[in-house]
Parts: sequence; C-alpha cells; structure tokens
Amino acid sequence: MKATLRLSLLWLLLCVPALAQDQNRIEQHDVEVGDVLVCDTQEQVERYVALYHGDKEAAVHAVNREQNDPSACGLATAAFVRGPQMATARAENIAFEIVRILVLGVDGDDGFRPVQPAPYFAAFGVTEYRV
Repeated sequence: MKATLRLSLLWLLLCVPALAQDQNRIEQHDVEVGDVLVCDTQEQVERYVALYHGDKEAAVHAVNREQNDPSACGLATAAFVRGPQMATARAENIAFEIVRILVLGVDGDDGFRPVQPAPYFAAFGVTEYRV
C-alpha cells in the first residue's frame, strides 16, 4: 500500500505541470501534501474558524449542518497548491490564514489518485510571536 501511495504521489508530482495548461505554471516544489480543510467558500472557512474549539470534525459538521450541505466542508489528505491568502481569522488563541487552494489529488481507500484540479478554500494555522 505504501509503495502504491508513493508511486501515485510521484506520478502526480511529475504530471502537475501538464495539469496547469492555461493557469500559471505550477512547479513541483509548489505542491504540498497533507491533511487539509477543504471548503467551497471563504465564508464557510470563516464560519469553521468561528466554531473551532480544538475539534476539527465537530467544526466541519457544524458548518455543514448550518449550510444544509453535507459536503460544504471536509477534511482530506490531499495534494494541493496554495494560492493567495484571502483573510486572517481567529478562534480563541489561534490565528488562521484563509487561503485559496487548488486540489490536484486526494488519498482514498484505493490510494492516492489525481483529480481534475479544483479550487477550494482552506485554513492554515499561523504561528504568532509576542513582541
């Protein structure tokens, strides 16, 4: 399984420039792989941050319930490219960057697989320092 995941990820990384035909050129070093929040809109991510109290899944379920859409937001292991930062939001003592992302692949039951590149919004924790 790990070998299949690695081969799939390698294939994805080697083919990323071909996927970016009319968009700005995506370089291999721009692709990130990891667990990420994926929402359809910036407002949904902002609501997620407002509802976040340490439990990612509870916040996702709350947003989806409010939106009356079980797939408005989700958590996924994905290959993605970060786009522009859209906003910064705070939840208790944590700050988040709200960023537009382009999802290129997802990890599923059958391993990592490329998908039709699709734009979403995500939240990434920000490290803050006292000055």
